[in-house]
Amino acid sequence: MTRRKVIALLLAGGRGCRIHSERPKQFMEVAGMPVIAYAMRTFQQHASVDAVYVVCAAEWEHFVRETARAAGVDKFAGTFPAGATSLQSLRHGVEGLRAIYGRSNPVVLTHEAVRPLLSAEMVSRNLHTCSVYGNAITAVQSNEAYMMSDDGVSSRDCFPRERLYRAQTPQTFGLDTLMEAFRQGDLLGVRHSQSLYTFISTVLPGYALYIAPGSESNFKLTFPEDFDTFAAILAYRARR
Repeated sequence: MTRRKVIALLLAGGRGCRIHSERPKQFMEVAGMPVIAYAMRTFQQHASVDAVYVVCAAEWEHFVRETARAAGVDKFAGTFPAGATSLQSLRHGVEGLRAIYGRSNPVVLTHEAVRPLLSAEMVSRNLHTCSVYGNAITAVQSNEAYMMSDDGVSSRDCFPRERLYRAQTPQTFGLDTLMEAFRQGDLLGVRHSQSLYTFISTVLPGYALYIAPGSESNFKLTFPEDFDTFAAILAYRARR
């Protein structure tokens, strides 16, 4: 039996508004490399990943190509245009993959480029979970106490943390499932969603989503202090 292709789809269409930088977060340099290069290298070094595509704004396409070349990512296969929202960007990537791979239904690992500390182990967990159950959502179980409040001032109830998981990326599906989700989204008029996980949950109600264990180190670069943490982790790892 022919092995299904495994495609990494890196989402890099964000504008980086919350850190007030002219350069989007995923293209800022940390420890000598653009942020996006770290995840690209992880996918490059993973034996099961066949190709890496990036969704980005048109003005950053050349930068992405040059970054892939400089980082030795020969699995880099091209870019797709970003949309006005993260969901639209994801859709452009999914439809671009359909145009390339037709009905072969490859496995697609969608990953946010602003999560640079993705590990090979997390990729392997996603692929294993997807092969067993048909999909995989990287997630970590919460270890905090959660207060419930209707007014943001006081709380009279709590939510059991044992039932709470924080979704990360990669989030992994067959291409056919992603195409069906967008078809259902059109029928339901769903145009916005916080993430692929929330989108699938909305447009395919009752569709079971399976957890692939993530890591606290797989955090998202959102605020300036996150870059300090990222640089500190890299420096610590370099000293070991």
